[in-house]
Amino acid sequence: MLVTAACAPPSDGGGDSGTDTSATATSVADFGGLDGLVAAAKKEGQLNVIALPPDWANYGNIIKAFTAKYGIKINSATPDGSSQDEINAVKQQGKTNRAPDVLDMGGAVTVANQSLYAPYKVQTWADIPDSQKEATGLWVNDYGGYMSIGYDSAKLPAVTSITDLEKPAFKGKVALNGDPTQANAALNGVEMASLATGGSLDDISKGVEWFKKLNGLKNFSKTQATSATVKSGSTPVVFDWDYLQVGHQADVKAWKVFIPENAVLGGYYNQAINKNAPHPAAARLWEEFLFSDEGQNLWLAGGAHPVRQEAMTTAGTIDKDAVAKLPKVEGTPVFQTQAQVTKASEYLAANWAKAIG
Repeated sequence: MLVTAACAPPSDGGGDSGTDTSATATSVADFGGLDGLVAAAKKEGQLNVIALPPDWANYGNIIKAFTAKYGIKINSATPDGSSQDEINAVKQQGKTNRAPDVLDMGGAVTVANQSLYAPYKVQTWADIPDSQKEATGLWVNDYGGYMSIGYDSAKLPAVTSITDLEKPAFKGKVALNGDPTQANAALNGVEMASLATGGSLDDISKGVEWFKKLNGLKNFSKTQATSATVKSGSTPVVFDWDYLQVGHQADVKAWKVFIPENAVLGGYYNQAINKNAPHPAAARLWEEFLFSDEGQNLWLAGGAHPVRQEAMTTAGTIDKDAVAKLPKVEGTPVFQTQAQVTKASEYLAANWAKAIG
């Protein structure tokens, strides 16, 4: 089951609705520089985040590092929520002090809700390719990886093809990370299945048909895969990003990762600031931290590819040891355009529930 609308973090004083300058600032220049932004953020005293599991791309350590550096408390709501849950929380909580300040979402949900964001360009803006950011700073790619199949090799036979999952040994064991009509990771899981079974980035229908077949064989589990379900063994096969699979290996020593050579699907998540952020200065400082060398290397330590990886490699500021530990990928990576993501989302909205019941 997907987590529904976000639970609001408690308001315990602190916080500040922010000045007009903070709420409309489009860069650190509007604060007179980074020191001014830090001072404004510390005055607010806290930051509301949502849908950030501690073991997702190293977010647990990222949150700890930000608080340790700036002394700003982070309220983390609905850790296992979906991208759509984030948008729902923004809309439902409006201008209250409980609303999310910042968002981390998949492509389709991001693009469909741009009216909710505040434009902001971090200091490292020039390092980010134009194709990976909205021109005015409404949203920007943050980190990415490749869709993969993770499984407990101690309990299941080796997976060398997606069709192996149709075998009786996988009955009731194959799960997605959420509902693909709401969660980006799940959508990309279906897209990878489509590519692996003869589909294309322009047509996700083969992926839906494959999951329909898997469901008919009773091999598909409707349980949303999380760290807890992997650790307990209730979802021993998971379609998810490779950097999240690496995290599962800490809980399940025999956890292996397979990426079909004919379906090397890459994807990035996006950062955005809620235009009604109750802590607008802290929200902007959070973005500066995430896109700094320190923040980017923390994502890298979690097995994800940070958006500034190429620029940091050139500058010599990349964590080389972390790069060396990234999962190996064979085959030619492909990336969906926003138009393709939107088309896939629309198809899933109309056909997913009918396919799996």
